Amino acid sequence: MTASSLSQGAGYGIVVGLGLAFAIGMILTTYMLKRYQHERITSEEFSTAGRTVKTGLIASAVVSSWTWAATLLQSSGVAYRYGVSGPFWYASGATVQIILFATIAIELKKRAPEAHTFLEVVRARYGPIGHGVFMCFGLFTNILVTAMLLTGGSAVVTDLTGMHTVAACFLLPVGVVIYTLFGGIRATFLTDYIHTIIILVIVLIFAFTTYARSDVLGSPGVVWEILQNVSKEYPVAGNAQGSYLTMRSKEGAIFFVINLAGNFGTVFLDNGYWNKAIAASPASALPGYVLGGIAWFAIPWLCATTMGLACLALETTPAFPTYPNRMSAADVSAGLVLPNAAVALLGKGGAMCSLLLIFMAVTSASSAELIAVSSIGTYDIYKTYINPRATGKQLILVSHACVILYGLIMAGFSVGLFYAGVSMGYLYLLMGVIISSAVLPAALTLMWSKQNLLAAAASPVLGLACSLIAWLVTTSKQNNGVINVTTSGANNPMLAGNVVALLSPIVFVPVLTYLGGPQNYDWESMKNIRKVTDEDIPMPSSVSAGDNDSKDARSNSASGPTETPIDSTAELIRASKIARALTVFMTVALLVLWPMPMYGSGYIFSKKFFTGWVVVGIIWILVSLIIVGIYPLWEGRFALAHTAKGVWYDISGQRGRLIKNASANSDFVTDGADITVPRDDVVAEKKE
Repeated sequence: MTASSLSQGAGYGIVVGLGLAFAIGMILTTYMLKRYQHERITSEEFSTAGRTVKTGLIASAVVSSWTWAATLLQSSGVAYRYGVSGPFWYASGATVQIILFATIAIELKKRAPEAHTFLEVVRARYGPIGHGVFMCFGLFTNILVTAMLLTGGSAVVTDLTGMHTVAACFLLPVGVVIYTLFGGIRATFLTDYIHTIIILVIVLIFAFTTYARSDVLGSPGVVWEILQNVSKEYPVAGNAQGSYLTMRSKEGAIFFVINLAGNFGTVFLDNGYWNKAIAASPASALPGYVLGGIAWFAIPWLCATTMGLACLALETTPAFPTYPNRMSAADVSAGLVLPNAAVALLGKGGAMCSLLLIFMAVTSASSAELIAVSSIGTYDIYKTYINPRATGKQLILVSHACVILYGLIMAGFSVGLFYAGVSMGYLYLLMGVIISSAVLPAALTLMWSKQNLLAAAASPVLGLACSLIAWLVTTSKQNNGVINVTTSGANNPMLAGNVVALLSPIVFVPVLTYLGGPQNYDWESMKNIRKVTDEDIPMPSSVSAGDNDSKDARSNSASGPTETPIDSTAELIRASKIARALTVFMTVALLVLWPMPMYGSGYIFSKKFFTGWVVVGIIWILVSLIIVGIYPLWEGRFALAHTAKGVWYDISGQRGRLIKNASANSDFVTDGADITVPRDDVVAEKKE
């Protein structure tokens, strides 16, 4: 604790007070949506938001869900360790997955237009065995992501305020659980929008302070000069000339591969991303994910280029919290680079900005995880195996129970990790080892008709076994048989485990497919998945490969499944072609064309080049602010105006008078918000 740290009261005020404020705000928003937009929280609405979410909100939700505590803390840590290469490797290694997922999202909308979760799609194709395997990997993903959020967030809260870590682990999810209970996935879209705006504004505050207004730094040129001196005093092993100002970094490149492999799993296997694809309108899935990925890239890139390098530049100044000592490896792994740099830059204001920033990152991403696990518990466990004929009201109750239960379990699990000495940085590197072996089989479930049950169910398990062996054997070999948190968390063992996990199914899938015989799947059973009605008429909503009644599944619904309209199907086919071309271009650009020439040449940034690098980052994040801040408001301008009109009628008391007049005057009608207003033609007639 330092003189610049905040009080515990400030910590509780942010964690509890702001969390409850968001919860109250979302309860009010849910009421307004019901009153003025005719929306009610049914089981379908809770999980899918009516499948009508537009491009802007999809993009902001993708940015918010992908902006974990690790996005800000881990990226700043790799900038501190490896220099300018770290932020780029982090951003590029985690952006391509979002771009690639756009292709999968289009296939999901096309092949299973009424699915609630990706796991329903797996069950429709492979039956209970495949369903069970992918459910395990999906839940592993949710647990790892939530644990990272809570361990990283609680570490920062404790560092800045002195609040006990256990209290932080249990209190951080409280507000999220409350507003998720009331609003479902639509609440997460709306809060994601607010959280994303706040995160972008705070990152801009840090950037302009570091590179324009700071008395100690104040310009990219000054930062460049200090980093030149730091490189001479503390050269980076494996970097070109030991410099922090080069893309040629051996350890940075190793981190890049780990990051790339691990993040495939956290996108392709996290039901939260499938939920957003399901909630998107058919026209919004592709642009939403592409714009979201492009907008997100700027956040870790600029944030880490600012705070990681500012930490290096300010570490030897009296304002730095650990002065006169450098930060320890444990502090860096715990994610304390960003808050320490913020305190050195802005004092208590920097501490408050850091606390608010991490709170927003933790709560926004946590809400997506709560909905993801709730959807699995409701549709893939309860409705599939416990009560197949559950009504919509029963599903809502189960969804609420899952949200509360998962929040409690993860708070307790995070406390256990804290006492075991497992940090956010360790979990971030470990996640790919555990989950990435299911990425390829999951993608091929929607992309390749020949993958059979044996390949789909066995490949992830075999890949996990191989990745664990590679990880632990490498740890043992490089540390004389010593395996603990410190030795197993090093780059080389994590590299071995992550790469084996991601790539081993490339061997297993084709071998097992042709040993067991290709499936030649016709995609029809996926179309039999259908929406749930919220009437009291019980009806099954999912089908499984091999079910006796799967052929008659359509007739079991009161209205039958809603077929994707022909124009929507054509639109999805066109979007699929665009997504594949765009995926190839963006992947090559971000992974090869941009970084590799700089890595191969070993170029050391000049002062002018570094200044341009920073300026491009600032311009990019301003564009991100337009994409996820202004564009959603423009898309929703008519709904916002309609709601504002309804609120005004209620506040001004006009609603009651208009209803009274309407009963005796046919010149009045009821508008879409249940508010009686003059007919447009009557208004025009009176004006004339």
